[in-house]
Amino acid sequence: MITGRQVRAARALLSWTQEMLAEKALVALTALKRLESERGLGVHEGTTDQVRRALEAAGILFIESGQGRGVMFLNETSGSETRRAKGRRVRSPT
Repeated sequence: MITGRQVRAARALLSWTQEMLAEKALVALTALKRLESERGLGVHEGTTDQVRRALEAAGILFIESGQGRGVMFLNETSGSETRRAKGRRVRSPT
């Protein structure tokens, strides 16, 4: 199960707002805010799964080991791929 902290970190790596992620994951903004809450507010398992899938589709890898949990942004393999960065489109490094 992913954590709110992982979701916030993943959004930061992608430069996404909560509104952008809620739209891409097809979940209510209030549900996303509950998921990201430091208080660990409950959300439906389906909501968590939709958020996870949207982030993974954008290149996020969720990591869990004996030392803790985290996220990683996987590099695109094709130089023709583009990604969003601070409101502008940039070409991925080749």
